[in-house]
Amino acid sequence: MPETTDVLILGAGFAGVCAAARLRAAGRRDFLVLDRGDEPGGTWRDNTYPGCECDVPSTLYSFSFAPNPDWSRVFAPQPEIRTYLADVVDREGVRPHLRLGVEVTDAAWDDDAQRWQVTTSAGDISARVLISGAGPWHEPLIPDLPGLDTFTGTTFHSSRWNHDHDLRGERVAVIGSGASAVQFVPEIAPDVAQLDLYQRTPHWVLPKPNRDMPAALRGLYRRAPVTQRAAHHGLRLAMEGLGWATRHERAMRPIQRVAERHLARRVADPELRAALTPRYTIGCKRMLMSNRYYPALTRENVTVVPHAVREVRERSVVGADGVERLADTIIFGTGFHILDMPVAEFIHGRDGRTMDETWQGSPRGYLGTTVSNFPNLFVLLGPNLGNGHSSATVLLEQQMAYVVSALDAMDREGLHAVEVREDVERAFNADVDAALDGTVWNAGGCGSYYFDRNGRNSFMYPWSTLHHRRRTKRFDLQSYRTRPKDSPPWNSPTPSVASTSSS
Repeated sequence: MPETTDVLILGAGFAGVCAAARLRAAGRRDFLVLDRGDEPGGTWRDNTYPGCECDVPSTLYSFSFAPNPDWSRVFAPQPEIRTYLADVVDREGVRPHLRLGVEVTDAAWDDDAQRWQVTTSAGDISARVLISGAGPWHEPLIPDLPGLDTFTGTTFHSSRWNHDHDLRGERVAVIGSGASAVQFVPEIAPDVAQLDLYQRTPHWVLPKPNRDMPAALRGLYRRAPVTQRAAHHGLRLAMEGLGWATRHERAMRPIQRVAERHLARRVADPELRAALTPRYTIGCKRMLMSNRYYPALTRENVTVVPHAVREVRERSVVGADGVERLADTIIFGTGFHILDMPVAEFIHGRDGRTMDETWQGSPRGYLGTTVSNFPNLFVLLGPNLGNGHSSATVLLEQQMAYVVSALDAMDREGLHAVEVREDVERAFNADVDAALDGTVWNAGGCGSYYFDRNGRNSFMYPWSTLHHRRRTKRFDLQSYRTRPKDSPPWNSPTPSVASTSSS
């Protein structure tokens, strides 16, 4: 690995691959992509659990610059998404820039050199610009349950599925009932002797309009790519209607009635149906889709435990109801470190503090992309950039348009470094917080992973993706503190309002 590079990208999932492809499209070649895995793919490389598939239509869950006419299903299965991303790597010329099997352990801004000094398992490297593409669905979250270390059976997280372990005939405890469990529970339920699903809070589950992609449509997409681009654009605009509804809680009621009817049709037992009925407005938590989840829960060998787990014993799990249930294997479907991303623990800013120390439990940034005190750092899918209606690929492309524009502006203006002004970041987050009030995410009556440990919604973007596209179309240099080339280092650890104009 070289000692220096102009741009260093962390992660080779959708975010990192998008960053690399867009840099190449802009004519930039001096960059590297680091990933600790042995191949690109990110979360779609790591999540190989049975039934894993996308819950965004395949046509939308792909880059507009790299359409795939060969999706087999409306909602693509994990192996196809993984293959698609590998194809994009080759199609866009990204592979020569990849450095795989490399783990980053530290990244610190050197204010004298005006560069990022990065420590990795393959040696140190210096970069002018750092792009974090690690993403929030990266590190599995395993709850600290009393007695878990005494369990003598097998345990694993859904994102680290143990394919060597045979579940047939076993008593399996599934802890968590979110997006992953909705997909893998129907797959394993027919084979296990007993499955106990520990559900702390039920989720609204919508029917999933999944079906094979017609051969004629795939042929049309191959012969006339413009038709797939039109479908991508049309689907994106249609999904904005759902996005509008999430910002107007009453508009979610018709969607909730669909979910209620789906539950009523699939679950006849009134007691089980009551346990599976959420007590909050749909959309407050992540909306799930499945046609097989509810039928799986009605099987004789499946028990829904509508409680959290109190403790784990040598061969059993004890629910909050006090009932001890035998278990041979525990599978955690408990999600990821979303707002406490591990990458924030080793990226040190201008004053030496990590992002984690700077945020103090509440991630904040500007346009979900830049963070004050961290010059020349661009965070893909950063704070307050989530949404419940569109695709991450849409947001990533918009962010990278902003990043490329920033690099162009730095070259054009002869700048060593740019850092979002603190007053700009503060004002943006005040607008975000105000706009989130009244949305279904904040006012829907639930607790979700959208909220950080301080009680702030640090995950959701309260406006449309079209709004975000307008804001990120061109780099707004006036919102940044800048350092021209050959100028002295920034000495103040925190820029004051008086020093927020160009140095």
